[in-house]
Amino acid sequence: MKLLHLDASILGDNSVSRAVSAAIVERLKTQTPDAEIVYRDLAANPPSHLTAAHIGQDQTSAPPPDLEAGQAMLDEFLAADVVVIGAPMYNFTIPTQLKAWFDRVLVAGKTFRYTENGAEGLVGGKRVIVAVSRGGFYGPGSPASDFEHVESYLRSVFAFIGIDNPEIIVAEGIAVGPEQRERAVAGALDKAAEVQAA
Repeated sequence: MKLLHLDASILGDNSVSRAVSAAIVERLKTQTPDAEIVYRDLAANPPSHLTAAHIGQDQTSAPPPDLEAGQAMLDEFLAADVVVIGAPMYNFTIPTQLKAWFDRVLVAGKTFRYTENGAEGLVGGKRVIVAVSRGGFYGPGSPASDFEHVESYLRSVFAFIGIDNPEIIVAEGIAVGPEQRERAVAGALDKAAEVQAA
């Protein structure tokens, strides 16, 4: 099994999404000791945001210096059987670092293609597990549910490339207070401990 582990939180050791994503990876490693794991910290080494030169629309400038890094991200994703992502909610959506990573792996002809019937995903065989952390309560039925653009975005973008059933573990309300944070983290870690290797 080849596993790609991504973290996007800027909070380091204080990050809930990092703690839960690490627990998921540890659980999978325990069950699959020979797993090959690639780790990418998108906060420590963020991909640059796309420019016209990145997508070949600016012929007047030199090629961006990070084209090779972007290709490496795509290659890592294509090679992975399992992808584990730590995805905190910042201002109602994913961190910009994680969005920049998606911009490197959502590539026509590689992870999706256009057909007469619309877009078709090309990487449907992958398993994706996401650890989401949210400061407030944004789940279905909550007053703020309309502001939830992490889980909804991730489900949509993965479906676009053929991954219809990402597994999502949520720890929410972590900024409400210490007791709620503790409950949310414990619940998410319990779910991480139940993850089964395919």
